[in-house]
Amino acid sequence: MGIMLLIKRSVFILAGLIFILSGCGTEKIDNPLNYQLENFSYTNQENDKVSLEDLKGKVWVANFIFTSCETVCPPMTSHMTELQKRAKEENLDVHFVSFSVDPEVDTPEKLKDFSSNYPLSLKNWDFLTGYSQKEIEKFALENFKAIVQKPEDEDQVIHQTYFYLIDADGKVLKDYEGFKEVPYDRIVKDIKIVQK
Repeated sequence: MGIMLLIKRSVFILAGLIFILSGCGTEKIDNPLNYQLENFSYTNQENDKVSLEDLKGKVWVANFIFTSCETVCPPMTSHMTELQKRAKEENLDVHFVSFSVDPEVDTPEKLKDFSSNYPLSLKNWDFLTGYSQKEIEKFALENFKAIVQKPEDEDQVIHQTYFYLIDADGKVLKDYEGFKEVPYDRIVKDIKIVQK
């Protein structure tokens, strides 16, 4: 009887350990948004085409900015630059994309000039333009559930200040504050989860 009880206990303990260990590699994104992006093909700061197909297989972080922004875009770009730096320190293979919300003003040259104001790397960061104002407003709303609006006769554009985490299949998983109190640790942790 003693041996049978010992065997049963050992089997129970082993089963418990397997259950615990199997849960270690299954960490998931909390309450994912799961917005599937539609295909796009825009122009980056180097005058190269960048499409959703080009980004397939990559985990990436996106935001919306414009070069003549007088308020939120400079700090948002600084914060994204910091996120790029932290991702590099963690050896994370992540791409960055900034969609211009003022495309008729923001030429590739203007975007490249804008990017030069920050200690960022363009090796894994695309600043995109090459579409109409109506197109970006529709694209942002339908794909990111984000408002972009340029009032008539004004040079400033109304837009969201979030950072968006997109997985390798082109699905928007999460949004984070990108203007103030950016949750860098949370974003880095979520990137690691998605890359597993």
